[in-house]
Amino acid sequence: MSAIIGLALTLPGASADADETVSWTLDPAPGPVARATTDPLGLGVTDHPVEHLDVGVNAVTATAPGPGAAVDVRGLRADGTWSEWIEIGESTPAVLPERTTSVQARVVTTASGAPKPVTLTAWHDAAAEPGDTAHGTTFRIFATREGLVGGTTANGHVITERDHFVALPSRRGLATRDGGDYTVKVCTIGNTRCEWAPVWDVGPWNTKDDHWNPDRESWRDLPHGVPQAQAAYQSGYNGGRDQFGRKVKNPAGIDLADGTFWDGLRLTDNAWVNVTYQWTGYGPRGTVEAPWALNVRTGPSLSAPQVGFAAPAAQVRIECVAVGQWQAGSQGHSDRWYRLAPGMYVSAAHIREALPAPMC
Repeated sequence: MSAIIGLALTLPGASADADETVSWTLDPAPGPVARATTDPLGLGVTDHPVEHLDVGVNAVTATAPGPGAAVDVRGLRADGTWSEWIEIGESTPAVLPERTTSVQARVVTTASGAPKPVTLTAWHDAAAEPGDTAHGTTFRIFATREGLVGGTTANGHVITERDHFVALPSRRGLATRDGGDYTVKVCTIGNTRCEWAPVWDVGPWNTKDDHWNPDRESWRDLPHGVPQAQAAYQSGYNGGRDQFGRKVKNPAGIDLADGTFWDGLRLTDNAWVNVTYQWTGYGPRGTVEAPWALNVRTGPSLSAPQVGFAAPAAQVRIECVAVGQWQAGSQGHSDRWYRLAPGMYVSAAHIREALPAPMC
């Protein structure tokens, strides 16, 4: 976690038209600094309340946040999901994939960073709209076990035994603390077992390697979907070193918490997995609302074989709805089951539905 930043918003009057700009200020607030202990820079990330603007915007700039600090923004998409976090450049704006009136900001600091007040300015730039064309992107990635029980992740989560989350080597897909706004579906090769788990940490190896994006932030000469660590390990890319100059000792592009590694996928060693970045898709979805990881079963019945988990807070894409065995949960009693993938179902009694899905 980073230094806590208070958000004070100054907006123009309600009469502002679509061509006007809006500005707001991020002001440092006193308080202790809690930092991640799972990455080499000790990244600290503080998310702030969503700001609902009177003007639709898609471009955001910011004054310099100070040494060792950065400002990220994201926008609410038309389907009710969030765009990825985008860092505001020193001389270039962060361009959101859609025009939006709901914007969220966060401040990121390193262990040596001390942010200062920052003024953000946003507006609509029709020429800057890049569009968002990815639809449930999936890649084969090498996975390692994170472990580090008792450590603190980049979003402030304290890692517990048999925990259920993942780490990706870019904060663009880092979920809010205890949230699942960025969730991956990670499966064994052959897709015999899968887990839907939120992204709660940054790593392994790199911190600015969003390899799942066609227009990635760093290492743009690498093929889409190939993590930099994989290229460094397999072909000596960047001299075989990561962004910090360390010799890459494995091709990992994702870390799995112990529960995801041992229980969800039942891995016994580091392995190649299939990873689907759920926020790159569209359509019906829901959020796991349960204090435990939900069993994923081969059919809409409690007696059907278990083939994985859907972790607490994970945001899952729903293919369709089946009628099956009744179950009680946070959403009441229900005989509805959601199919998350072919041959993989979870009870709707534990899923808060956000966008309705068709019947199977």
